[in-house]
Amino acid sequence: MGLPVLILGYSGSGKSASMRNFSADEISLVNVNGKPLPFRTKFTHSISSDSYSDITNFIRTQKTKAIVIDDVQYLMANEFMRRAKETGFQKFTEIGQHFWDLIKSVEGLPSDTVVYFLSHLETGEDGRQKAKTIGKLLDEKITVEGMFTIVLKTVASDGKYAFATQTDGTDTCKSPIGLFDTMYISNDLKLADESIRTYYGFVPEQKCSDCGNVIMPAQKKTVSDIVDGTTKSYGKPLCWNCAVKEMNKRKKANANASETVSGGTGAASA
Repeated sequence: MGLPVLILGYSGSGKSASMRNFSADEISLVNVNGKPLPFRTKFTHSISSDSYSDITNFIRTQKTKAIVIDDVQYLMANEFMRRAKETGFQKFTEIGQHFWDLIKSVEGLPSDTVVYFLSHLETGEDGRQKAKTIGKLLDEKITVEGMFTIVLKTVASDGKYAFATQTDGTDTCKSPIGLFDTMYISNDLKLADESIRTYYGFVPEQKCSDCGNVIMPAQKKTVSDIVDGTTKSYGKPLCWNCAVKEMNKRKKANANASETVSGGTGAASA
């Protein structure tokens, strides 16, 4: 059973840009509105379509372990506009059903496949942020975030971009306990993807020699970066927290050594 992940954000807040560090053949991309991406990589496996049947068939045939659908709210918006002249509320129910079916179709994918649904945000009259849909009636039929275990939100401030991993009380962000160790992480979907795969055991685990915990990506570094760096510096693979402790221990030892040398020189001079 594949894993659906929801990525929320306002336009220009870094949803599409978060894909920038994937290699051309690492992900399969569904470009719903066929918009140009905000980076130069051209993904080998891609489709431009807002047809549910085309998208479902596409994701079922992909060999990549990561699939991105960008921007999913236009699936609902485009269908609504094509049916704008239809009267009655039935069309809203059908729009919701079609979107629900797409999310549920991920269950039929291999267990190590992660499908990222990138969607715009909207802010309600109560100030709460949620996935953008079509009308209040549709919200009553389908609570989008309720179908996902992981809901991240892009955050942009002063030219810096990040993912929020937990709610601040005004949004619907959420992630499993222990998946991310901070409220905000780098706006890098490839790093987030590695964290998710490591957490759920989709890839071989590497454990810290000191604490025994599984080594997770941290501070914009992949698991391989951390393992290689700590093995080279300390002679053993360490998680980020233990590496920081080891680094601080060495700094303290060096500082004490410097004080000893300085004190000894002073005594000799006297």
